[in-house]
Amino acid sequence: MLSEKKSIFVTGGTGFIGSYLLRYLVKQGFKNIRALKRPSSPMNLVEDLSDQIEWVEGEIMDLPLLEEVMAGIQQVYHCAGMISFSRRERSLMFKINEEGTANLVNLSLELGVEKMVHVSSIAALGRVKNGDTISEKSKWQNSKLNSNYAVSKYLAEMQVWRGIEEGLNAVIINPSLVLGSGFWEQGTCEIFPTIKKGLSFFPAGSTGVVDVRDVARYMIELMNSKVQRERIILSAESISYQSFFEKISKEMGLSAPKFRVSAFLNGIAWRGEWLRSFFTGKEPIINRETATLTANSFFYDSSKSLKYFDFQYTPLEQTIEETVRQFLPDFKTGKKASVLPLL
Repeated sequence: MLSEKKSIFVTGGTGFIGSYLLRYLVKQGFKNIRALKRPSSPMNLVEDLSDQIEWVEGEIMDLPLLEEVMAGIQQVYHCAGMISFSRRERSLMFKINEEGTANLVNLSLELGVEKMVHVSSIAALGRVKNGDTISEKSKWQNSKLNSNYAVSKYLAEMQVWRGIEEGLNAVIINPSLVLGSGFWEQGTCEIFPTIKKGLSFFPAGSTGVVDVRDVARYMIELMNSKVQRERIILSAESISYQSFFEKISKEMGLSAPKFRVSAFLNGIAWRGEWLRSFFTGKEPIINRETATLTANSFFYDSSKSLKYFDFQYTPLEQTIEETVRQFLPDFKTGKKASVLPLL
C-alpha cells in the first residue's frame, strides 16, 4: 500500500505545529486525514484546508469518542498538548498532556495502529544545570530548572515508552523553541508583538530554535520511515536570547533591547507580575518558572536528527525574515494569525 493511501489521525490539528503538519500532508498527496479539534478551537491556521480534512470535534480525554474516530486508523500524529506556566492550570495541563497521551497510546495498541509519532519537547529531556549540553541520551533528573510543563511532557513521554515496551511502533520528537507565523498572541509567536511594542530587556540565557515547517516535514519523514523506538531532538541551532532578540529587532527596523536582565531583576519582575495578577485576576506575563528558565543557558545536540534522512534545517535568519514579513502588516491591521509559505 502506498504511503499516500494510509489513513491518518492527527491530534491538535488546528494548533501551531499541527496546522503545518496538515498542510504538508495535503501537499504530499495524503487524502484520508482525520483531525481532532476542540469545539472552541479557532480555525484561522487551517481555514483553506478545512474541506480536505475530516474534522472531529471533541476532547482528547473522551475515550469513547477516540475509540470511534481511531477505528481503522493506521498512522497517528500526536500534536495536541497544553503549554502553561500558570499554577492555576497545572492540574489541567497534567491531565491533557499525560492522561491524554495515555489514552492515545492505549487505543493505538488496542486498535492495531501501525505507527505513532509523538510531539514532545526539549523540556521533557530535563534541565539539570546552567550551561548543560543536552542530547537524547540525557537522563531525566529532578531539578528546580524543570518547569511543571517539563514534568508533564516527561510523564507524557513515559506513556509512549510504556506503549513501546508493550509493542507500539512509535517514535518521539523533541523540538526546541519552535518559530514561525501562527497566532500572534500565543506561544512563541508572541515574541514578535512583544518586541514590536517595545522591549528594553533581554534574558541572560540561551536556548535552541527550530522552524515550525522543519518540525512538520521531519514528522512525515519519520512516520514513513523504518525508524522506531527512538527520541529525536529537532533544533536548528542554539542561540542566546540577546542575539535572538537582536535579529528580530533588526528585521523589524527597531533598536535591539539593551539591558540584560540579572537574576536579581528577574526575581523582582516575576514577583511584581504575581502581585499584578493577584489584584487583577489576569495571568502574569512572567512567573518564577519562566524567569528561571530564561536566565539559564541550555544547548541541544541535534546531530542525531541528521543521520536518518537527507535533511537540512532552515536557517534562523530565513525563518525570522519570513515571519516578520508576515507579522508587520498583520500588526497594522490587527489580523490575529498567518501561515508561512511551505518550503
